[in-house]
Amino acid sequence: QPELRTSRKSRKKLQVIICVLLVELCERFTFFGIVCNMILFCTVKLGYDNYLAAFINLMFVGATTLTPVLVGWFAETYLGRTKVLYLCAFLHFFTAMLPVVAFPFEDFYIDTHHITHQIEPREQQILFYTGLLAAALGIGGIRAILCPMGAYSLQGYNQHQLLSFFNFYWLVNLNSTVVFLGIAYIQQSVAKNLGFLIPFTSVLLALMAINMVRNKFTYKPKKGSLLTTLGVFLNSLRMCCIHYRHISGEVTSWLDRAKENNGGRYSETHVENVKVLARLFPLYGLQLFYRVCITQIPSGYYIQTMNSNLHMGDFLLPIGVMNVISILPLLLLAPLMELVTSCFLSTGKPPMAPIRVILGHVLAALSLLLAGFCELQRKTYPLVEQTLSGKVLQVSSMPCYYLAPQYILLGIAEALVTPTSFISFQLTPSHIRGISLHFLTLSYGGGCFLGAFIVMFLYLISGNFYPNVLHEGNLERFFFLLAILLAVNTLVLWRMSYYLDLSVQGKAVGVSPVTEKLLQYKACLQFYNTIELSYINNSVQSML
Repeated sequence: QPELRTSRKSRKKLQVIICVLLVELCERFTFFGIVCNMILFCTVKLGYDNYLAAFINLMFVGATTLTPVLVGWFAETYLGRTKVLYLCAFLHFFTAMLPVVAFPFEDFYIDTHHITHQIEPREQQILFYTGLLAAALGIGGIRAILCPMGAYSLQGYNQHQLLSFFNFYWLVNLNSTVVFLGIAYIQQSVAKNLGFLIPFTSVLLALMAINMVRNKFTYKPKKGSLLTTLGVFLNSLRMCCIHYRHISGEVTSWLDRAKENNGGRYSETHVENVKVLARLFPLYGLQLFYRVCITQIPSGYYIQTMNSNLHMGDFLLPIGVMNVISILPLLLLAPLMELVTSCFLSTGKPPMAPIRVILGHVLAALSLLLAGFCELQRKTYPLVEQTLSGKVLQVSSMPCYYLAPQYILLGIAEALVTPTSFISFQLTPSHIRGISLHFLTLSYGGGCFLGAFIVMFLYLISGNFYPNVLHEGNLERFFFLLAILLAVNTLVLWRMSYYLDLSVQGKAVGVSPVTEKLLQYKACLQFYNTIELSYINNSVQSML
C-alpha cells in the first residue's frame, strides 16, 4: 500500500511538471507572436513612426510583466483563482484571434470574385489595442496562476528532482527559441496561413489550464500583499508629517511610525517585514537602467536589424533570428556557470554573485556602445530595396549578422545578472518571499516603462535621436546615451560594493552544492544588509 501511494504521488508530480511546462510553452508562443512582430505591424500596417512603435512595444512588455502581480492579487482578493484562470484563458484565445482579424492574410477576406476586403485603419487600431489589453491581462493571469517561478513550486522536491526539473525547463527554453524563430518567419514570409497556429496553441493552453484546475494542479504562491507593503510606506509618511506637527517621541526608523503602538495602522509584524524588505530596494532600483538596456532587444535593436540587409543569398532571414542570438548565450552559459560554480565550491572558494552582477552591467553597457558604433557603420553602406510583410523598404546593404556581437554581449549580460532573482527570493525570510518577488517584478516592469519614457522624451526634444528614417537620423546617439546612463549605474553599484565588503566570510564545508550555491549569495546580502544569519539558515533549510 505505501508503495502504491508513492507511485501515485510520483505520477502526480510528473503530470504537474509536464502540464506546467506545456502551458508555459504555449503562453510564450502567443507572447512571442505579438512581441516579435509588433514593431513590424505598427510601422508597415499602421504606418506608425519608429519611436511610436518602440514605445507601444515597450509598454506592452512592461504591462505583461506587471499584470501577474495585479491579477494574482485580484484573484486572491475577489474572484478566486479558478474563476480568474478561466477568464484569462478566454482572454488568451481572444487575444490570439484579434491580430488575425485586424491584420488578415491576403486570402482571409477574398470573396468568390477574388476581391480582397480590408478593414478600415480606425477599426484596425481598435482591434489592435483591444487585443494588446486583453493579451496583457490574459498572459498576466496565466503567469500568475499556472506559471510561477520554479523556485516557488519546487520547494518540496529533493536535490535530484530539482536538477532534473531545471534540465527539462532548460530544454523548454530551447524549444521556445525555435518557436520564436518560427513565428517571426511565418509573419514575414509567404507561409502566412500557418499563422493560424497561434490561436490553436491558445486553445490548447486553455484546455490544459482547465485540466490543471480540475485536478488541482495550480500552485498557490506565498502569501503576502503588495498593497499592504505599499500601505506601510504611505502610512509611515503620513505619520511622519503628523509627528512634526503634533506628536512627540522618537523612533529608531521612520517606518516604525506605521506601527499601531506609535499611532499607525499596521501591526508590528507587518512593519518589521517591510523594514527587512526595504533593505533590498537598492537592488531593485539598480535594476531599472539595466532593464532599460535589455528591452532594447525587442525595440531599438529590432528596428536597427529591420533596417539592415536580411538576405543571405536567396534566403530572407527572419528578424527574430537576431533575438535568438541573444538567447543562445543564456542557454549555453547557464550549464557552464553551474559547472564552474561547482568547481569553485569544491575548492572552498565560492564565486561571488555581486561580481557577476557588476560584470553583467558592464557587458550590457558595452553592448549599447557597440550598437552605436554599428549604427554609424550601417549608415555608410548604400541603400537597397527589401520587402517585409508585403511592403518595399529602403534599408542599408550591411548584412544583419554584423549586429550579432551586440546581441551576444547582451545575452551574456543577462546570464550573469540572473542571480539577482535568487538574491531577492531564496535568501529573504520565507514569510515575505512572495512580496520580495513582486517587488523584483515591479523593477523589471518599471525598466520597460522607463525605457518607453526615454524613447518618447528623446523624440520630443530631438526627433533625430529616434528617427523614422534611420539613415537620415542619429539613432547611434540614443544608444550612446543609454550606454552612459548604464555606465553610471554600474559605477554606483561598484562603489557601493567597494565601501561595503562583499566577500564571503568563512567557508561552508560538508554541505550539498545546492546549499553552497545558496550560501554564496550571503555575500551579496551583506552588501544590501538585507537579512540576519538566522534568516539565511531558515531559507536554506526551506529550500532543501
